[in-house]
Amino acid sequence: MTHTEPAAPATCPVTGATAGATDTTDSTGHGTDPLVVDFPLRAPGIPFPPPEYADYRDKKGLVLSHLPDGKRVWLVTRHEDVRAVLTNPAISSNPQHPGFPNVGETIGVPRQDQIPGWFVGMDSPEHDRFRKALIPEFTVRRVRAMKPAIERTVDAQLDAMLAAGNTADLVADFTLPIPSLVISALLGVPPADREFFESRTRVLVSFRAYSDEDRLAAGKDLMRYINRLIEIKKNWGGDDIVTRLLATGAIGAHEMSGVLMLLLIAGHETTANNIALGVVTLLKNPQWIGDERAVEETLRFHSVADLVSLRVAVEDVEIAGQHIKAGEGIVPLVAAANHDEELFACPHAFDPSRSARGHVAFGYGVHQCLGQNLVRVEMEVAYRKLFERIPNLRLDVPEDGLNIKYDGVLYGLHELPVRW
Repeated sequence: MTHTEPAAPATCPVTGATAGATDTTDSTGHGTDPLVVDFPLRAPGIPFPPPEYADYRDKKGLVLSHLPDGKRVWLVTRHEDVRAVLTNPAISSNPQHPGFPNVGETIGVPRQDQIPGWFVGMDSPEHDRFRKALIPEFTVRRVRAMKPAIERTVDAQLDAMLAAGNTADLVADFTLPIPSLVISALLGVPPADREFFESRTRVLVSFRAYSDEDRLAAGKDLMRYINRLIEIKKNWGGDDIVTRLLATGAIGAHEMSGVLMLLLIAGHETTANNIALGVVTLLKNPQWIGDERAVEETLRFHSVADLVSLRVAVEDVEIAGQHIKAGEGIVPLVAAANHDEELFACPHAFDPSRSARGHVAFGYGVHQCLGQNLVRVEMEVAYRKLFERIPNLRLDVPEDGLNIKYDGVLYGLHELPVRW
């Protein structure tokens, strides 16, 4: 279905001024020192993306912050600068380099000696070997062939919801099971095991609710499970990614578990958050229900993976006129880039009529998300089926009472109470 609603008005309300930041300016109004701000961990009562991001984009150069351990880190907020960081060969994704900006001991990108095969923490050419082996699994053609199975999965979840009554927690009953079941089928994981890996992932992507010991234990549980899965597939293969990767031998046996752990976590957590937030946004903007363009705008608008693309300079480099020394951490803020007024007029307005294809919700460059085609199809099917089958869907709590993931690596909702 195609809608022709007018775009959002060109004039936007002004965002608030930066709070708690220090800035030194000379008589011309240009900064002599960088703006220094608190690291942007989410907190109750602060909207997302924080209004301060707009203020950061207005400053010349970059914004300086410090991680909880005191380490210096540069925040990148303009769209063109974020893309420049994500494609600069002097800037690395490898956490083994000194100065890499992991937020905590067990939060961030694991090293290869911790989880071999976690290829988002590699640079080219090492990274390219993994991507080449996995790209055939997520092409547009292959994902299109999966669509009927995804539709059956969505319908089954809706059948169960409707049979249970007229209320539900849409996260537990719909937005989380769908991507979990889809990635389970792709990897050959028994559907009954999804609650196990969902529970362990919940621990791994939390900032505050769990300790380092909890996260280490959850990671070990997942690795043990995946190693058992690999051994089973060696003897009893099937029509799944694990079997095909074992057959090609493109990824070493010692690396396979890290690759599968990454696919398992990335394959359900971000998609579940995007679907849940999109449902809330569509309920607020019902004129866009049924318009497929809402998927791309939801990805831009919510930018759930704001703090995921961590980097470190391995050589002295200049970004936006700011000199960054080798060994200094860099955090490209995805939500800030996706709300850059230079590219997206009225970025805080939900407007699927805009062209949102330039967003960086899936990253940019060689590390751009492999599963983006799959995510788009899962979101499109989920929205279409949900609103077709439950046209009178509504929130069961006030919007300001929703349980937001303030403590998570990813932005999202813990629960989404609805009724019909």
